[in-house]
Amino acid sequence: MLTELETTLLGVMMMVIMLGMGASMTPRDILLALRKPKGVLVGLLGQFAVMPALGFALALLLGLSPALTVGLLLIACMPGGTTSNIFAYFSKGVLALSIMMTTVSTLVAVVMVPVLLSFYGGLAGVAGGYAVPAGNVAQILGVLLVPTVLGMVLRKLNPNIGATVELFGSLMGVVVIVFLVVTWVPRNYALLLGTGAAVYIATIGIGLVGMLFGYWLARGMGQDKRRARTISLETGIQNAPLAVLVVTLSYSGALQQDVLLIPILYALFIVLSATVVTLWYRRVSTREALARDAAKLGG
Repeated sequence: MLTELETTLLGVMMMVIMLGMGASMTPRDILLALRKPKGVLVGLLGQFAVMPALGFALALLLGLSPALTVGLLLIACMPGGTTSNIFAYFSKGVLALSIMMTTVSTLVAVVMVPVLLSFYGGLAGVAGGYAVPAGNVAQILGVLLVPTVLGMVLRKLNPNIGATVELFGSLMGVVVIVFLVVTWVPRNYALLLGTGAAVYIATIGIGLVGMLFGYWLARGMGQDKRRARTISLETGIQNAPLAVLVVTLSYSGALQQDVLLIPILYALFIVLSATVVTLWYRRVSTREALARDAAKLGG
């Protein structure tokens, strides 16, 4: 489990991340998203319909224990994180759509995440001490909305400061993942060596299959390939640091350690998985751009 100091640092860093997320948006951006909401709505469908169902299905198929099931459901129900914006940028995706999806999904998460956790936790038969306290989750998400709104205000008052805060918050998303891996993995290498294949399949699969489903959902709902690739990344890349924070504030002792396993492993493997997918998407985007240029020259 995480130490008290690590939990405090994680909380502070999450505040910075949410501040940066808020600074990436202005009220005008939200109004624009409301006027042309299709891409964001498709993303929300992937985020809060596809991913939780996928997490539940994987837990069921792999026969995960109650603690591991809770950890997987937490990851599956989380909103998108700022890390996805970085991958969307490097994949040559639609960065504005990625940022809007991340911010809107975070706002919607205050209501949707506790509801989804209660619903799928009940279906999975998670009860007693294992059950995720929906009230805790709603409270944590509600508190994190404060720096998000503050970031939006900063961006409105001073675009330069807002842009700096946005960049810092995005980088902090990567720092938090590195922080979790560096501090937790060395202390628990014996646990990782003894962890069964089912846990690794669930941890890696939730991200990769989520990206695959997100892409084809977007294509099936009329999004072009570039927007579909953006939605794919947003769907599969969840806010792992937020899931870890929820676990550390909701559980203690050995139970915390058990529930924490999948969120920590997901934080590690999603960076590796998303890097591979991003390189592929970038290559496809480049090829499409060259084909368009060739067609213009030929015309």
